[in-house]
Amino acid sequence: MADFIRTYGFTIITMLIAALLALSLYLPLMAGQLSLASPGFYAIGGYVGGLLSTQNFRDAVYGENLYPVALLLVEMFIAAALCGLLAFVIGWVVLRLRGIFLALATISFVEIVRVSAIVFVDLTKGQPGIENIPQPFPTKFGYIALAGPVLLFVMFFVYRLERVRAGRALTAIREDELAASTIGINPTHYKVLAFVLGGIVAGIAGAISAHLNNTWNPSFGTFDASILILAFVLVGGSRTVLGPVAGGLLLTALPEVLRAASGIPGLPVAVSKLIADSRLIIFGVLITLGAVAFPQGLITPEWFARRRKTDMTRAPEVQP
Repeated sequence: MADFIRTYGFTIITMLIAALLALSLYLPLMAGQLSLASPGFYAIGGYVGGLLSTQNFRDAVYGENLYPVALLLVEMFIAAALCGLLAFVIGWVVLRLRGIFLALATISFVEIVRVSAIVFVDLTKGQPGIENIPQPFPTKFGYIALAGPVLLFVMFFVYRLERVRAGRALTAIREDELAASTIGINPTHYKVLAFVLGGIVAGIAGAISAHLNNTWNPSFGTFDASILILAFVLVGGSRTVLGPVAGGLLLTALPEVLRAASGIPGLPVAVSKLIADSRLIIFGVLITLGAVAFPQGLITPEWFARRRKTDMTRAPEVQP
């Protein structure tokens, strides 16, 4: 087990963080809002963690001692609060837009954060970024033990949100905003709520990632990340909480699976070299094929409905 964690621990943690980021995009989608702002909040959360741990909390680390986990939890809370507040302010401005216009506005936010991180060198250390961010865990298992429960909690929260009044209001807005407003639902209020929740989740993921990577720079929050997170949701499924999680886990693991496949014993040298050298191209092709074969994503509400129907129609066994 220790060897497995040592070999694949970083990949597992990256999968968990990818699932969190996918959920941060899924939350605005619950209200029908195509927001691509998650990498911006992710970057802000990372800078909060990096700056606090290397400047404000630096006296908490003595010599070779580990960084206190309690302070990491404080950083996660501060990152969540800051990203939530910023999302609230931005949400009231941009969420009056729809469709591609909202996507462009949120992409602009991501670029503003990225460029600001480069320009404000005194605070963010510019392009090289913040280095030597202290480690709170001796092995990658500690990060898994932290990120795993956080992901499960967020999944449970979103699952419950979909089943209470606020979640039903978000669904109504997604299906028909005009009809929802005529029955007393305030679309702006609920859109901002979903946007704020998404920003909070992305900020928490950023605070964890800063320590995991030991450094933080503008490359962690880019337009490319927006497209990749969107792919997580679209491939996994955008109508159920399990879809984005499955998409984030699978698509993050896929490049590593292809890397491992290139080393299968007995595989022809030409095929092995093709997989090793072109694994990212194959990754893109598989995403495209997945989108064509499963236009609604891998996991859909209809899939669960069919499973329930099958279970209900299955005849009970006759007891002797």
